[in-house]
Amino acid sequence: MDENNQNTEELVTNETKEDFNMKSSTGLDNNLAALLCYLGAFITGIIFYFIEKNSKYVKFHAMQSTILFGGLFVINLISSFIPFIGGLISLLVTLGGFILWIVMMIKAYQGERFKLPYIGDYAEKIVLENKF
Repeated sequence: MDENNQNTEELVTNETKEDFNMKSSTGLDNNLAALLCYLGAFITGIIFYFIEKNSKYVKFHAMQSTILFGGLFVINLISSFIPFIGGLISLLVTLGGFILWIVMMIKAYQGERFKLPYIGDYAEKIVLENKF
């Protein structure tokens, strides 16, 4: 691991520890607000990303929810146009999405900054660079 990545990782870890102990700007505990980011898939992710002002923990989970479930929605939409195997693809994506939905809500409520491969890194980058 190079020094730049290590500094970013330490920054995120320190911010998360301090951030998690704060209240969300929504008035909810951070773990509850993070859970709610996943509850309505990408819709609540978008809502919480824009209404949260203080907590990078909540914003991270909101962005990760938006990217994850927005992507699964698009994959499901596209697979519905594929004859024969499209239904199978859609079923597998839906089942995988349901499992991820449960796991992500549990992890967020437990106060864990659980990063999905690629998606979590991208969500973290967006939150740290304060894009959107």
